[in-house]
Formats: sequence, structure tokens, C-alpha cells
Amino acid sequence: MDTMTMTKIVGAGCGALLVFLLGAWAGEAIYHVGVESHGDEEHAEGYAIEVASAEDAGGSGEPDVPFEEVYATASAEAGEGLWRQCASCHAVDGTNKTGPYLNGVVGREHGSVEGYAYSDAIASIEGPWTPEEISRFIENPKEYAPGTKMSYRGMDDVEDRANLIAYLESQS
Repeated sequence: MDTMTMTKIVGAGCGALLVFLLGAWAGEAIYHVGVESHGDEEHAEGYAIEVASAEDAGGSGEPDVPFEEVYATASAEAGEGLWRQCASCHAVDGTNKTGPYLNGVVGREHGSVEGYAYSDAIASIEGPWTPEEISRFIENPKEYAPGTKMSYRGMDDVEDRANLIAYLESQS
């Protein structure tokens, strides 16, 4: 490879870079959506679309039907299919896995399974695991008990939670 070939290669690279930079500059000039200053006011190019927030709409983020009513009609059979998500960390045969066993969890005191090392977040909660408490926990474990070891992201659907809890109660 001689000097002329090397010069051509470097020149081609510089020329390609120049073309890309000019293309980027032209694209920015054509499609710029920045904020421009007109005197003392700033105007953004584009349209602002007003969206009602949950507070403005009168919604509080709570389900329309209370959990107790949904739980009253819950199906343990439907909950058995949802159990598969939990089975990788929990068991219903009385043995601890990554998480504590869950047979008999409905009505059991928080942090009371012998031989399982609970996080301080769960061990410090007083009272039993009622269906409502379990529902709040599996909806968002990190919010219910900040510092919990459970890395589950949560279950949004209230009917799914009720069905799963009905399944767990049937395993007592």
C-alpha cells in the first residue's frame, strides 16, 4: 500500500464525515422543534394537549368494586393458574423455598413461618395476613413493605389477586 492509496482512504473518510455532518445540520434546520425566545416570552413549536389527571377526573386509583366484593366471588380454580407465577419461589406443601411456604397463609401472623429468615420489613408488621392484606401486598410488594426481599413487581388486576388468594386459602 503506497502513500497515494492511504491519502485516498483518509480523504474518503473525511468526505463521508462531512456529508453526514451536513445532512444532520440540514435535518435539524428542517425539523427543529426547540424553544424560541420572542422578547420576554418563550414559545415552544408544537401543540400542547391537555390531559385530565386522575385527580381531575375524580378517580383515586382505587378499583370501582371493593376488594371484599370481588373476593366473595373469587374462583380458586382460576387462582390455581395464577399460582404458577408464585411457585418458582413459594410452595404450598409446608416447605420453604426462596420464599416462605404459603399453605395456611390466610389468617397466619406476618413473619411467623419457622425456619424462614424474613426481612425486617415483613417481620415488623403486626397482625394476621387477611385476604385484604395479602391483596395489598401482592399488588405492590415494595410499596406495602419497603425493604422486603420479595422481588415481584406486583399484580395489578384485582380479580386475579382475589382468585389467587382464594386458591391459597383452599390450600390451608
